[in-house]
Amino acid sequence: MVYFRFPFSDHILTADHSSDNNVVSFFSFDRAQHIHFKGNIKEISKEKFQQSVLSNEDISEVLYEFMPEEKGEYIDKIADVISFVKTENLSKLVISRRKLVKYKNRKLNLTQTFLNLCESYPNAFVYLFLENGKCWIGAFSEVLGKFNKETCQFETMSLAATLPLEESWNTKEIEEQKPVTDFIKTTLNGFSDQVEQSETYDHISGNIKHLRTDFKAKIKSEDVESIIEALHPTPAVCGIPKDFCKKAILEFEKYPRNFYSGFIKVETSQDIQYFVNLRCAEFLNNAAFIYVGGGITADSSPEKEWQETELKAEAILNNLCFSED
Repeated sequence: MVYFRFPFSDHILTADHSSDNNVVSFFSFDRAQHIHFKGNIKEISKEKFQQSVLSNEDISEVLYEFMPEEKGEYIDKIADVISFVKTENLSKLVISRRKLVKYKNRKLNLTQTFLNLCESYPNAFVYLFLENGKCWIGAFSEVLGKFNKETCQFETMSLAATLPLEESWNTKEIEEQKPVTDFIKTTLNGFSDQVEQSETYDHISGNIKHLRTDFKAKIKSEDVESIIEALHPTPAVCGIPKDFCKKAILEFEKYPRNFYSGFIKVETSQDIQYFVNLRCAEFLNNAAFIYVGGGITADSSPEKEWQETELKAEAILNNLCFSED
């Protein structure tokens, strides 16, 4: 089962299994894993959604043993990454971590957690799925692509760099977002001679903000999947050059990202939308992994990178609802 809500919408949607059409699809970071939900997209009332309470007791997978990455280990790793970035003259390399949340015999209300995320992040795509023992939830604003079938207009965005709301942008953050913007512009220029680029502006997401630049382009309908393949993974979740950074990620991250920093495809009769799967968590029967990451540059500070991932984890952490809450 899958439930989701589009940005700036009050409607909770689901796939009704009425046909063999793939209407909602989840792809892992390496695209090796995928989960498809078939049928047609239909709305479900909030009241009906609340009646079918989903909890961690509905999840079969159990975490038996796990050694979480402590702050000191993470800081040492990021110091190594910074040295690697300097040696290889990389503009950016994105490294993630998993924050462990144990339930301690508490019952987690996934239904209310989803609703909490909807309320906390009105500008985000919010989803919850439980399928074949796997359960993920997420709330994020980054659009990998949106294609209008009637006008053939394709939209995407460069969304990168992170700061608390009260802080001002500095050179590190500006230089972190710039290669993402350049990469997207170059990619779109390979498919269209009508590419529009906005000014860069602040994108607010709960307790943090990002730098954002929007793009629009006229494309051929048969090029949509090729553009998505060319864009994913963007420098915002991987780095530049893409293939080199994907290999480096495997060296520094000792676990699979699974669906974190992959993407979600939602197709309707009017358009196809692709969302980058950030600010997400993987739920097990007795624990959860909150996936967070950051773009590492030559000017990065390991301590600040740790603080940034802690801030990002709050997107999920602060909206978890337990039975005694």
